[in-house]
Amino acid sequence: RVQLVMATFCSISAMASRHSNNDTTIRKILTSSKIIALVGASANVARPSNEVMDILQQYGYRVIPVNPGLAHRGESVHNEKVYASLADIPFPVDMVDVFRRSEEAGGVVDEAITIGAKAVWFQINVIDDAAALRATTAGLDFVQNLCPLHELPRLNIDGPSKF
Repeated sequence: RVQLVMATFCSISAMASRHSNNDTTIRKILTSSKIIALVGASANVARPSNEVMDILQQYGYRVIPVNPGLAHRGESVHNEKVYASLADIPFPVDMVDVFRRSEEAGGVVDEAITIGAKAVWFQINVIDDAAALRATTAGLDFVQNLCPLHELPRLNIDGPSKF
């Protein structure tokens, strides 16, 4: 079900981090999250964020794109309205999936805490240990430097729990 096109993007990176991901947290996030805000969404089908959004939708997640430029033009991505920020989403979000540079990702964690998200997921090569500490201290589950498209099949997860 998962396309192999993402294999290179979703491979394990060798970058070092003090935050340690664990399978229990990864499984909890991927089975309990139903609504995912994807920060750094793109309408360009050649961009990894666009493909990840599409495949996460195929797994049964509702994925809400977040991109200020696209939102101001009133665009949608994969049939979902694009929002300019997490705060603009008018309903609860379970997980925030972050496609931003590491130096910008910490601000997204702060927004995720503010809106009451339950989890934050930093994509491959997105690493910020200070942001990880803020997220976990605030009670959010946190993963960094991984791609959910790699973790779903690795942990034999079919998508969000139906319960």
